[in-house]
Amino acid sequence: MAEEQGAPIQRWTARRRVTLVLSIVKSEASVAEAARAHGLTVAEVEEWRERFLLGAENALRTRPKNEDSIKDEQIKTLKQKIGDLVVDNDVLREVLKPYPLARGAAP
Repeated sequence: MAEEQGAPIQRWTARRRVTLVLSIVKSEASVAEAARAHGLTVAEVEEWRERFLLGAENALRTRPKNEDSIKDEQIKTLKQKIGDLVVDNDVLREVLKPYPLARGAAP
């Protein structure tokens, strides 16, 4: 990226994020290298990459989804994850019932 030699980027516009993500997609830099070079977190750069790839997939669909459909799909996925976590939590709670000390209860 040409901006690597200049001053640090103060504002990450969409165009700058796309340029960074494209450099990762083209294997010019890894996510960790790109994050380190620009003072970003790996999670931040990974989120940009995932959003970019989701947008690209939608753009190449025969019938692209609108923004509301994408948000509804994300909400559905998150609700499923929450449901899985609740079930896991309930199972763990049942497993720990015979062990009152394991839950931090005083004798």
